[in-house]
Amino acid sequence: MTDRTLSAVLADFACAVRREPLPEEVAASVRDRVLDVLGLCVGARRLDTSTAAIAYVLEQGGAEQAHVVGEARRVPAALAALANGVLAHSLDYDDTHLPSVLHPSASVVPAALAAAEAVRADGRALLAAVAAGLEVCVRLGMAGYDRGTNNSVFFEHGQHATSICGAIGGAVAAASLFGLDEAGVAHAIGVSASMSSGVIEANRTGGTVKRLHCGWAAHAGVSAAQLVRHGFTGPPTVLEGRFGFFEAFLHGRFDADALTDGLGEEWEVPGIFFKPYPANHFTHTVVDAGRALREQGVDPDEVESLVIGVPAPVVRTVGEPIERKRVPSTPYEAQFSGPYAVSVGLLGGSGLGASLADYAAERLDEPRRRRLMSRADVVADDECTAIFPHQFPAVVRARTRDGREWTAKVLANWGGPENPLTVEELRAKFRDNARDLLDEDAVRAVEEGVARLPEGFPPHELLALTRVRTDA
Repeated sequence: MTDRTLSAVLADFACAVRREPLPEEVAASVRDRVLDVLGLCVGARRLDTSTAAIAYVLEQGGAEQAHVVGEARRVPAALAALANGVLAHSLDYDDTHLPSVLHPSASVVPAALAAAEAVRADGRALLAAVAAGLEVCVRLGMAGYDRGTNNSVFFEHGQHATSICGAIGGAVAAASLFGLDEAGVAHAIGVSASMSSGVIEANRTGGTVKRLHCGWAAHAGVSAAQLVRHGFTGPPTVLEGRFGFFEAFLHGRFDADALTDGLGEEWEVPGIFFKPYPANHFTHTVVDAGRALREQGVDPDEVESLVIGVPAPVVRTVGEPIERKRVPSTPYEAQFSGPYAVSVGLLGGSGLGASLADYAAERLDEPRRRRLMSRADVVADDECTAIFPHQFPAVVRARTRDGREWTAKVLANWGGPENPLTVEELRAKFRDNARDLLDEDAVRAVEEGVARLPEGFPPHELLALTRVRTDA
């Protein structure tokens, strides 16, 4: 812990990152996250909510500063960040930090891309800004993580830590690219804290507003940095103060050491989990366990019952109410369904094991899938609960008509440090997301451009490459 204000410590860190070369592992991780987010933004253009967000942005008019992914026309930087943040989070395919359980890149990367375009920054500056923004974002999340209950205090209060912390992470990234000094970055943190928001009720009872959250956070981050450029200031004790961020969101329960200890030396960024599947991260090991059962020899058509064991806090997200989880009516509901996830694994998915095609609306009513889901229960498993939230494990038990009992345990997520995705697998994910929307030359050009960011490849040229096909 330090006697200096927390925002000053974070600002000094961000400016130091801008001046010094990134550690190789951090730079590679950030580069891969930029490609991942671009692919998510392209893929999400298929959604009605994406069409709505882009239409909203385009009708606002204003200075031509930055691209919405897929669009030829440029828009004001904050609005580009809004649209791209919506796109980045809408497929539930964006990365996850554990154990804070927030999704940092979907806010920070869109904010940084928009700011980088607005000032014509080079690729090295973009990577440094994203690295600083991601680190601040996830450390804020960890400051709100209760080690006693193994849960996020943000979440228990009904708050979406992803967008709340993402607004400040986005502000740090944007302020860095706008060239603000330590005082300016601290002010951007102070201003963005008043813009942080996100209510997570949509996870329980529906509505599409959650897809807006990361867009609004990215918009807030860019807007805060721009307002500081024009003279706005924030309170120096905006985080730890009596009426500050941690009091407002966490009722004063926070871990300041999680925010500052080892800052700049021990990086959280490389350990952020990539998602191999386009679904709620809690369901990923359920998909893998279903696949493991299939590989053991389980015939999906012979399954009599399925018991999906998950960490106790996860049951309410992927298993309740079970009657609804067994009959998801929309792709979004399927992404949050344990019974649907096990059906994907047992029946065999596409892509890396489950892709966007496996969550398409026409798949939901397939008789074999419906039959499997009708036989699935979701329960709390003690072994999984003991591991959560450092991993999202699953233990699936099946009984077949011949009376045989089968068990598959998946205790570590694919895509995390213990079982990482390779660069080629991340590219395969990008290509699958871009399929039918970008032509093959554009796909290759984006991959090559991202690979050259450490050499200084300009982000504004990279965004111009993402224009979607006119016949898509």
